[in-house]
Amino acid sequence: MKNFLGRRLAFSLVTLFVLSLLVFFLGQILPGNVGRTILGPFADQQAVETLNHQLGVDRPLLVQYGTWIWLFIQGDMGQSYMYRASVADFVIPALGHSLKLAAVAFLMVVPLGILGGVVAALNVNRAIDRIISLGGLSATLLPEFVSGIVLILIFGVWLRWLPISAAWPDGAGPLTQLYYLILPAIPLVLVLFGYIARMARAGTIEALDSDYTRTAVLKGLPWRLVIWRHVLRNALLPTITVIASQTGYLIGGLLVVETLFRYQGIGSLIFDAARGKDFPILQACVLIIGITYAMATLLADLLYSLLNPHIRMGDGE
Repeated sequence: MKNFLGRRLAFSLVTLFVLSLLVFFLGQILPGNVGRTILGPFADQQAVETLNHQLGVDRPLLVQYGTWIWLFIQGDMGQSYMYRASVADFVIPALGHSLKLAAVAFLMVVPLGILGGVVAALNVNRAIDRIISLGGLSATLLPEFVSGIVLILIFGVWLRWLPISAAWPDGAGPLTQLYYLILPAIPLVLVLFGYIARMARAGTIEALDSDYTRTAVLKGLPWRLVIWRHVLRNALLPTITVIASQTGYLIGGLLVVETLFRYQGIGSLIFDAARGKDFPILQACVLIIGITYAMATLLADLLYSLLNPHIRMGDGE
């Protein structure tokens, strides 16, 4: 398993290196001038050029990239162009907020998605299977801003069960924060439910038709024990990969939800940084998302290898 995880780690490092190159050089093609954006449209051109020189954005791109990535590896994310303060002071709190929202969505959608997929597989081609499958597919195709607006109108405006803003009051405890995050998490749950339920359904159907399940039934094991010990363990293998692949979306694809619910997460920070050409914040946010996604993928590989002995023995390559 060490060789397996070592190869996955090396692949993740190469991916992050390529991502850092793309983030840096694609950020340079954003329209506008950094100094002009900071000083405003009526600032003197000489002042704009002086500020650009102070910020170092007039240096060769390779020099800028080398300086940025070296400092980032050492834990220095640089200084924000817009706020003239440490990038970490903005990125870390925003990442923490997004992780909270992603965690709430995960805690809701993972058990619901797995349960929905298993129930659908146990009732394949019946009404409940069609309801879960079509409902999950429809929810997946519904954009977050549409479902978010509908949820705000129903639960926030008409019924007044949940707050329409995710900005909880200062000093709020964990339960209060959870209360404010339930409504913003539901659009994410609706999008992800269909993917997870579909994979869980397919894996469960395949496991139910396998030889080891038939053998367990012929041995006289109780049906519940067969499902729990033999079916679910093998059915969840592809589902784990799907869940891990959605981590990047939950962390970095929250822009619509965070904007709609006025939530100060990393998605909103990326949008503001791109609009203000604040390259240090933009680059740090995207690279942090890449690191988070890589860690989630490694964790999924570890769980996959623990559940599938063939991977640990090298047969899964």
